[in-house]
This record gives sequence, structure tokens and C-alpha cells, in this order.
Amino acid sequence: MLRFLSLLILILPLTINAQIPDYPPTKTTCVIDTFFNTAVVDEYRWLENTNDSSVKGWIRAQNSLTAKELRKASFSINSYTAIDRYSYVEYSNPQKHGDYYFTHAYYNNVGSPALFCRNSLKDDPTILVDPNFISSKDNINIKGFSVSLDSKLLAFQYSRNGSDWGEIQIVNIKTGAFKNDHLINIKYSSIAWKGDGFYYSKYPQQEYEKTNGQEVYYHKIGTSQDQDVLIFKRANNPDVYFYTMTSSDERFFILEETFENKGIKNFHYIDFNDSAKVLKPLLTNLKISDNINILDNDGDFLIAQTFKGGNNGMLVRINPASPRAWEVIVPEYKTALLLNVTLLQDRIITLYQTNRKQQIVSYDYQGKLLNILQLPFGFSVNGLSGEKNDKQLSFSYNGYTQPTIVYVLDVESFEMKPLGTTVVNFDYTLFETKELEYKSFDGTMVPLYLIYKKGLILKNQNPALLSAYGGFGVVSSPGFEPGIVHFLSEGGIYAYANIRGGGDNGYDWANQGRGINKQNSFDDFIAAAEFLIDNEYTSCKKLAITGASNGGLVVSAALTQRPELFKVAVPIVAPLDMIRLENFTIGYRNTDEYGSIYDSAAFFNLLSYSPLHSIKEDVNYPATMILTSENDDRVPPFNSYKFAAKLQNRKAQTNPVLLRVEKNAGHYGGTANFKTRLKEEADIYDFIMYHLKGE
Repeated sequence: MLRFLSLLILILPLTINAQIPDYPPTKTTCVIDTFFNTAVVDEYRWLENTNDSSVKGWIRAQNSLTAKELRKASFSINSYTAIDRYSYVEYSNPQKHGDYYFTHAYYNNVGSPALFCRNSLKDDPTILVDPNFISSKDNINIKGFSVSLDSKLLAFQYSRNGSDWGEIQIVNIKTGAFKNDHLINIKYSSIAWKGDGFYYSKYPQQEYEKTNGQEVYYHKIGTSQDQDVLIFKRANNPDVYFYTMTSSDERFFILEETFENKGIKNFHYIDFNDSAKVLKPLLTNLKISDNINILDNDGDFLIAQTFKGGNNGMLVRINPASPRAWEVIVPEYKTALLLNVTLLQDRIITLYQTNRKQQIVSYDYQGKLLNILQLPFGFSVNGLSGEKNDKQLSFSYNGYTQPTIVYVLDVESFEMKPLGTTVVNFDYTLFETKELEYKSFDGTMVPLYLIYKKGLILKNQNPALLSAYGGFGVVSSPGFEPGIVHFLSEGGIYAYANIRGGGDNGYDWANQGRGINKQNSFDDFIAAAEFLIDNEYTSCKKLAITGASNGGLVVSAALTQRPELFKVAVPIVAPLDMIRLENFTIGYRNTDEYGSIYDSAAFFNLLSYSPLHSIKEDVNYPATMILTSENDDRVPPFNSYKFAAKLQNRKAQTNPVLLRVEKNAGHYGGTANFKTRLKEEADIYDFIMYHLKGE
């Protein structure tokens, strides 16, 4: 049986007597940077040198302390056993590519997730790529793949030990035999097949330095990487980054380039039906905020999804001969957010969200409405998958407490049927999901999911866990998490706030929590905590908060700005030094979201909420465990090192502050094998529950 695990969160009320941990000695330095006549002191700059032996020793000491403290929590709580019990299911969502269906899954407790393949949805999946045989010393994670037009070859991208740096290899789908092709220095690259090869992009090898200088190449199967043909680069602007694709019939090649520092995008294309098969401009000087995504072609025309001039998204047809004269196929709907589009031969299948309810809607290519399938509140669709000529699409369907079930949608009758059963060790009908709204500081009404066990007295100051993401326009849809099931079973409430900065209410909602408006995200999150406390769903002594990546920033900003509201905080792989973030790896790509330190207004805004720079000497912050990974080259781990060091080294801090650094892992944490991931997540829940006991 295949095993799957989602991010797990859990709380249980017990009793505890906290003691101040014996933190490792941490030296301080006095590095001063000056921006716009403002001095910024960095006492822990030395922790950025992650290869230094003193830094490595400090991390070992921190991990040793954390392990010691977590052993006490585990002895009392034992989240590992509980979470393991809820983590068994039989299905993930098979994705159709070419003639085959593919899915990722753990197949045992000690290996990385493998790539499985099957000929049809009725067949049992077999392993096509087992990452555990690629290397005996590194943890290999498959990051993505692409299938050739004839469905004979699959190019897959993988990374080592959690890094964003990747490699590409090729496998024969029918025989399982690997080709000799091996590409390196891959980062944030698509794989776009054309003929007997594919387009991809690579960077010069870098570590935590600024990741720039991306170049687009074409690789022909059976040749070495040094023979690859350079397609495109911007030597005069190395910060530009690219995305490439080919249309499903391989007629068009599309190259998208993003100038983050200018806030614009350009699109170029090749029409391989032209006599001169050269790269030509398609659309230039478009605003990044237009959010144009070219999906595929329909004969001579390109089909694109865009938010240009609107809030919720629309579908347009673009003629390369006159690319500015767009034809609207499906217009924007004022109350429905366009989430996903699947293009078939004779119809378009879309996924919309209206008031947190999702619906699948089909149109013809003239925009005529064909069918609507309404889904119940609190559930979400993932991965509408199929090829252009298919009459059936597969997708997964789940909620916070309902495990993933794979369905098949008949695109003509619009009937959905389950592909098979999903087996879990609990009754998902025992739980309820409710949507509330609360008022933020400026009067804005913010949606809030509330999940709890039926029969629970809500206004009883219950243990509660509050989470959010709130960035980059990401739409936060319900997803099954076994840890939430355990948390609810023990009488807790799980709350998820759809704060500004996310894309849940469209582009305007995201923009209200972006850049100079970023504080709105934090204020919305803080207002959610106040709402839960004021309405006696919980209390400040029973409220924990957690979030990952941008969600970790939200949690850390709330922690430093309103510490009295929370008992426990767990920020995960969070950007925490907002003044230095831009200088490393892909930090410069985030300036559209956060702003740049080289702009005066943006600098002062960043400084005003940067969690590292918001720590006060005389405040005892809540019990905090900061999680990062040693190979996270998306949000470098020294963000967490410096934040932990500054929190720990203050006399006022009597609540514990722990730093947990995952070895051989990156931005997504302990994914090396099932046990590693389970252990990491169990540590989170042990810490939360242990410090919520007895209050």
C-alpha cells in the first residue's frame, strides 16, 4: 500500500512546568549597514557563513538542545504514533501525460517518493523512476517531469538533499531504461519537448550568492550537455529569468522573460509552421501584474489566461499576427475567481471559486457555457488532468478532514465518479467545516475557515491553532491534513485565515497585502487571533500559530508585534531578515511582493516589520520553535539562525526558543523518506501540545 503524508498540525491540553533551556553560547558582532541615512545593526552576520566550522558547531549545539527538549515533549505527547496512524491512504491523484498516468508516492518507510506509471486508471501503478537508486549517499527528490509527444520518453528533474539546484535525466517509459543524457546546473526550469529533444534553462553554479545569469538551451537526446544549443540569454541584465513551453502539438515555442526590477514581462515565440523558424517578439512591456499565462494553442491562435484589466481572471485568444488585439473567449466574472483551465479538443474545462465554494465549468471555444458542476463548501479540486483528445479527466477531491479521493469526470455528460476507495482510520463525517468572517483593523471583512468536531462547544476557550499563508497571490484551498484530524479529535479548533496578500478574493485582494501594503497581511492575521479570543473560541493561553515560508513571515511578524496574543509560535522556513533577503539566491525575485531595500519607501516599510529587527530587549515572547533546513537555497537558513540567536540572547526571554535545523533537506523540509518527514512533523506537534498543556 502506498503511503502519503500532508503537513500536520495538532494541539492537546495537558500540564507543564517550563524551564529556561541552557542555550549554546552565541557570540555577537557589530556589523552596521546604512540605508538612506539609517543605520541597521546586524549582531549575528557571522551566522551567514554557513560553511564556517564555528557556525556548523553552533548549529549542532542548537540541534542537540532542541532534540533534548523535544524528547521530553515526545515522552509526554507521542505525536509520532498518532500522526502515523492517520497517514495511510491508498490513492494520490494520477496525472495524465501522453498515453500514461503518473503519480508520486512513498512505497516504504526509508526511501524517497518514487514516480509511478500506469497505462490506464484501471491498472495497478508500477515504479518507473526510483530515486533511491540514483544515489546511495544523497537524498534524491523528484521535482517534475515532462513526456515527449510520442509518449516514448520521459525527462525528469530531481534535486539532491533538498536543494533547489537540480539535474535532468531521461527514461524510456516502456522499458524503464535510462538514457545516458545527464544535465546539471538546473534551477527553476521547465522541460519543453520539441522533436527529439527539449528546451530547458540553467544557471551558473552558485550557492547562497545571488542566483542570476539564467540561459535557455535546447538539448537533443543522445548528446552531451556541452553540445546543447543556446537559445536565449540577457547578458546586459542577468537578473532576468525565463519560463519556456511548447504547445501540445509542438507547433509553437513560447519564451517568457520577467524583468522583476522593472515590473514587466516579455513574450517571444517560434511558429514552426513558418518558413523562417526564428524567435520573434510576441508581447513586450507587459506589466507583471497583468498575470498573463499562455496555456496552449488552438490551431493558429494562442489561448491565454489573464487578469489584465480585471480582478478575477478571464480567458483570451491571441493571434500572433496581431498579438495586441485579444479576443475574449470567457469574460471575467465579478464574483467568481478563475483558478484553473484545461484545454481539450472541442471544449474548455475551467475551475472557479465563489465564496470559497468551487465549481467545474465547461465552455466551447466560442465561450458558450456547456456545463456546471457545483462542489460543496470546504472541499477543493486538484489536478484536472487529461490530454486534448480525452473524453475523461481525472482529478482529486478533498477537504481539511476528508482524505483525497480520485474522481473521473466525463467531459460530455459532466458526471463524476470515484475511481476507487480511500481507506483511513477515522470517520471523516464526525467533523464540520464552517466559514466565518471577521473584521480587520481597517474594517475589511476577512474570511476564516473554522474546523472542529461535531458537538464541540465552540465558545469554551478551546485549544486552537491558527494558520495562514497570505502572499504572492496564492489561493489557499482546503487540503487533507491527518494532523488536523488528530487535533480535532482531541477537542481543538483549527482556524485558517484567508488574509490579504493571498489570492483568495482575486488580484485586488492580493495587491492589498503586497509591497507597501504588506502590513495588512499581518494585521489581518492578528485580527483573526483577536476574533477567536474575543468570541471565546479560545484564549491567548490556548492559542498556537504556525505557517511556512511566507506564512512563516506572517507568523513571525505577528509574534513580534503582538506577542501577548499567543502561547506558542512555530514559523517554518520563513524569511525573517527582510533587509538582507534580497541579497541571496532568488531574493531579488521577491521584490515585487516585498519591495526593494534600494527604494527608500520600500526600505523603511521592510524595516518596520522585519521580524529580526522587531525583537525588543524587554519582551518575553511566546514559546517558539523555529524550523529551517540546512540546504534551503530559496529562503537561506541563516534567516532562522539569526532570528533564533537574537530571541535567545535576551534576559527577558524566559519562554523557550528552539531552533530545529533539518539535515540534508531544503525548503520543503524532511522529505528524504516517510519516517524523516513524519519525525519532523511529529516534533512540531509535540512542541505545540507540550507548551499548551495545563493552561
